[in-house]
Amino acid sequence: MTLSTVGTAATDTLPAVRRAVIFDLDGVIVDSFAVMEEAFAIAYREVVGEGEAPFEEYRRHQGRYFPDIMRIMGLPLEMEEPFVRESYRLAPQVPVFDGISELLLTLRARGFKLAVATGKAGKRARSLLDELGLLSFFDHVIGSDEVARPKPAPDIVEHALALLGLSPEEAVMVGDAPTDIASAHGAGVASVAALWAEVDDEDALLASGPGTVLHRPAELLALCPAVPRV
Repeated sequence: MTLSTVGTAATDTLPAVRRAVIFDLDGVIVDSFAVMEEAFAIAYREVVGEGEAPFEEYRRHQGRYFPDIMRIMGLPLEMEEPFVRESYRLAPQVPVFDGISELLLTLRARGFKLAVATGKAGKRARSLLDELGLLSFFDHVIGSDEVARPKPAPDIVEHALALLGLSPEEAVMVGDAPTDIASAHGAGVASVAALWAEVDDEDALLASGPGTVLHRPAELLALCPAVPRV
């Protein structure tokens, strides 16, 4: 097992008892980038016109809410409608990362509560997880449209904690983008960088200060022993 720790943030001190895992969605649970690129290209062609859609730049802003990315990139907000439409159409083609289903089953068997905190809209995230047969694993699935401030603000992680009824010290956040790590740190939650996807900018992810870096989903289990029975 490859398990390395980087950073020295006080928020990443391991608690006595960890009871929940909060996951990002894209790049952590599902390998959605090929489908995302196709949907983005179609939306760009319909709204902007001919030319190459700047998907690589789009990926650098992963973890943020789609309209926020459009504003950052100077692209029309009207791209959201065809992008969402195509994302729904292509959802059955999205693969789940190897080892994720087994990880979720084991975490549940160990007594963990599970949540998703994603840059996607909540309805679309829940629809995708339902399509892939994973929705029942999660106590809550929260989208960026369901909090006042999306990532990198801490709101979505704080909202997940409130719904789970847990303190920051009882949870860990797993993400593949600096926005995930920033959101976790802002909420006082231990952070894990997931490197089992093709991370667009690994240096930036590591520079964001995750408490732990993992290369395979199963490695998370070393941080999540069974929750003691009360």
